Amino acid sequence: MIKEKTNCSLRAHNTFGLEVRADRFVEYDTVEDLQQVVGRIRAEEPDKPLLHIGGGSNLLFLGDYHGTVLHSAIRGVEAHDEGETVFLRVGAAVVWDDFVSYCVEHGYYGVENLSLIPGEVGASAVQNIGAYGAEAKDVIEKVETVDLRNGAFRVFDVSECRYAYRRSIFKEELKGRYAVTNVSFKLSRRFTPNLDYGGVREALLASGTEGGRVTAQAVRRAVIGIRKAKLPDPKVWGNAGSFFMNPVVDRKVYEMLKTEYPDMPHYDLGEAGVKVPAGWLIERCGWKGRSLGHAAVHDRQALVLVNKGEATGREIMDLCKAVQTDVYDKFGISIRPEVNIIGGEA
Repeated sequence: MIKEKTNCSLRAHNTFGLEVRADRFVEYDTVEDLQQVVGRIRAEEPDKPLLHIGGGSNLLFLGDYHGTVLHSAIRGVEAHDEGETVFLRVGAAVVWDDFVSYCVEHGYYGVENLSLIPGEVGASAVQNIGAYGAEAKDVIEKVETVDLRNGAFRVFDVSECRYAYRRSIFKEELKGRYAVTNVSFKLSRRFTPNLDYGGVREALLASGTEGGRVTAQAVRRAVIGIRKAKLPDPKVWGNAGSFFMNPVVDRKVYEMLKTEYPDMPHYDLGEAGVKVPAGWLIERCGWKGRSLGHAAVHDRQALVLVNKGEATGREIMDLCKAVQTDVYDKFGISIRPEVNIIGGEA
């Protein structure tokens, strides 16, 4: 089924809660419907842009969208067991955390550390979402897509997706070209706890869970507790979660900074360099809890920019640029937005 609206408000389709509109909004629930829609729109409006979105949890609109916004309603989870391995084919419109919950309940392990990340399954394959020592790329097998230029169907093997930290071929070389329709994951029936990142182990100990008593359910509860304590609810404060990516710097740069800032936290990436928490850099620049117009840096997690009520996308972008400037002036490090900026340059 295809549902189509014109001059459609996107407030419910972006977690910043921005009141922007699209010339046309189309939702579909099969691959064939998407192919039909793409063919028709390309024939009717060959010069107008197409934008495919998921849950809107990683978008910043700088204004109205003068083109067509597409959204998937393809849902469903198909599971196929092969001994200790299980393969799952998941519709792009499945809410990501619902998928994680489903996996934990059924004894399919590998995504429990990614609990409560907002958005939909399709976006997980585009963004290579990650948290608490896990990334989507670790469990993705293949990604099914439709080419938004001509409606052609294409399957990408994980090796073709060029995944790296918050990166993929869908965010870079092929940005905006393909719509994800289904994602296939490879999970395990054997649970291997991943506890050494972001305070997960400490949260488990605080809850009375330790040693051999650790379960995937306990890890999921711990991660959810940590995220709720740190991150604002988009229904209360419009936000897109972590706004900035953690920068990776050359080891020599890190060693120089470490002499001046001995308390600087870091994650050693070997030959790739050293990852420095962007939130720590922003906080040391005095931005935590500060506002600029109707936009603010969250008072509990400096990585998060929030809409205090009636902020525009431009106001949030102005805040982003002010934070970037101060971090660069103080540390000589450039921090980049993790969110997708629609309607202007980051």
